[in-house]
Amino acid sequence: MTHNTPLSPRPLRHLSDVHRRVLTTAQLRSHGVPATEIAEQCRPGGPWQQLLPGVVMLHPGPPTSEERLHGALLFAARQPAPGVPAQPTPDSPHRPVYADAMITGLAALTLHGFSATPPLLSLDHVDVLVPRMRRLRSTSYVRVLRTPALPAPEPVTGLPVAPVPRALADAVADLTDAESVRRLLTEAVRGRHCEPAAVVRELTRAKLLSRPHVSDAVDSLVAEGRAIAEDRLYRMVQEHGLPDPVWNVDLRLPGGPHLGGLDAYWPEQAVAVELDMRAPRQDEDALWSEYARKREHLERLGITVVHVTPRKLRESAEQQAAVIRTALMAADDRDPAAHVVVLPR
Repeated sequence: MTHNTPLSPRPLRHLSDVHRRVLTTAQLRSHGVPATEIAEQCRPGGPWQQLLPGVVMLHPGPPTSEERLHGALLFAARQPAPGVPAQPTPDSPHRPVYADAMITGLAALTLHGFSATPPLLSLDHVDVLVPRMRRLRSTSYVRVLRTPALPAPEPVTGLPVAPVPRALADAVADLTDAESVRRLLTEAVRGRHCEPAAVVRELTRAKLLSRPHVSDAVDSLVAEGRAIAEDRLYRMVQEHGLPDPVWNVDLRLPGGPHLGGLDAYWPEQAVAVELDMRAPRQDEDALWSEYARKREHLERLGITVVHVTPRKLRESAEQQAAVIRTALMAADDRDPAAHVVVLPR
């Protein structure tokens, strides 16, 4: 290489700005920059600097938050075999592929738009999720987390980011402050980033529910999720013109046993709605069996039970209203239901 050779080779021009500023040594060599030149440019006081092992930043000074994230992914990503160029993605033909790596933890939550997480540049480390079998160690500001099966990443600002429930679990695993945990879980639900069920599943999978400060936050999360779901159910009934039900009731046979609580009930049509709030710390199969037994008992008495999940209320309220309306209209074609006592819950 002569002294006239540009330090940032022209073939890299098709890449976006950050992808020109931070490159792996393998990428530089593939564009004609020999290892000796890379070492020379990265000398102390030189125009380049080694951001991470095998990752070079092509300017002096501190990295931006974008460069830190991009560098972390380049460090952790599975590199293509020698002589095999990385394949671009169909929707981003000029963006390098971060194979088998994604941002998780607090950095991922910040990228997802959480307000309760620190700014990216103030984070001491960036968590990167990789497959369990990868031989990769944490270094510098990059902390490597391993998992038996990678979740499907969600693209945020062009970066592969762990879904909110997984990012939450990875963040909570590192937190000992109860208030911080509670704020993160609450924002996940109130901010409509995900349903409580998905969060609790990830926390269960990560074996975090044995920690008292996490367990207490989950209790609040489940209560928060139910309150939001109840509000959505109420608004669905009002906005889609369904007749008013009686809300939050218990049913009993006259002089007989308790039949169970319901979130909404239309006594004249004997139609009930129950929110499916599975995924507290109970076994899901056992909880579903409890739902099924209750539903079977009520339907033997002639009561139609419609189960509605919080996710369906959020994503397809009109469709759920149509299901309930159909059940109400079909009441005239059914045999009369058994008489039951309706009590406030």
